[in-house]
Amino acid sequence: MENGLSIVENPKPHGKSYGQWLGDQAKLSHRELLRLALDEALAKHPADLEALWQLLRAAGVAVKCRGKAITLQAPGWHRPARLSSLGEGYSLEALTAVLSGQKIHTPRKRRTAAAPQKVNLLVDIQSKLQAGKGAGYAQWAKVFNLKQMAKTLNYLTEHGLLEYAVLEEQTEAATAQYRQLSDQLKATEKRMADLSAMRTQILNYIKTRDTYVAYRKAGYSKKFLAAHEGEITLHRAAKKFFDDQGLTKLPTIKEIQAEYAALQAEKKAIYPDFHKSRTHMRELLTVKANVDRLLDPQERSTEPTQTAQR
Repeated sequence: MENGLSIVENPKPHGKSYGQWLGDQAKLSHRELLRLALDEALAKHPADLEALWQLLRAAGVAVKCRGKAITLQAPGWHRPARLSSLGEGYSLEALTAVLSGQKIHTPRKRRTAAAPQKVNLLVDIQSKLQAGKGAGYAQWAKVFNLKQMAKTLNYLTEHGLLEYAVLEEQTEAATAQYRQLSDQLKATEKRMADLSAMRTQILNYIKTRDTYVAYRKAGYSKKFLAAHEGEITLHRAAKKFFDDQGLTKLPTIKEIQAEYAALQAEKKAIYPDFHKSRTHMRELLTVKANVDRLLDPQERSTEPTQTAQR
């Protein structure tokens, strides 16, 4: 919508939403049930792994240990799940560290469904009828549009946007903020990709340097080239990469990894604000588009408040 591309109008997913599916414990996945059982067992502070397995068995979980290969099976499930498949914080190493007091167990948060979009775009009924939609669709679309305008008005009222100029200003500000965060995120990701490529080329350069020195000492012999063509090609590609980048002094692998880790942390910190700003921008764009559908330019500039309130 932001870039004038086609969009799916009023998508209707089939079946239950993930939020409904995740609504009660009976509908948890097998691994979620196992993580929950482990959380409850660890909360009782068992002395060691054997005591932990006993607590799980007492809760109805089947535990099988074959060396480091441990499988768990919750009641009602026909296939066991590997302990290693339960994710971070539930591996054998993590559990051992918790039981020995080296770390504190943090239960994994259950996923929740994303909040549904508050307002959807109005349907252009006339264009749909011209495209071959029937009278039944037109009736549905009228009811749908009435509901969406009610939601639009509620949104305008809740957010103090009953004046068109304020709505327009906030929509532009939200779009600008989203684009700023998007550009920042893209720049971070690009730098990370560049660092990854640089690390690869430096490693290739180091691994093939001796071979290329020997090739040069051999007077760039065709016979030597034929015997070591792969290494020499990698070395030349690495040198060309450095020349294209204008690098006269190569950074160390340690320096690259440190910068990459810092960028990764920065990217992780940006993501929540990025997703929040994108949701906010989309809501405002949808609300503004609905208001624009009902107002012609004259009404918009002269009586925004009264029209919006209607």
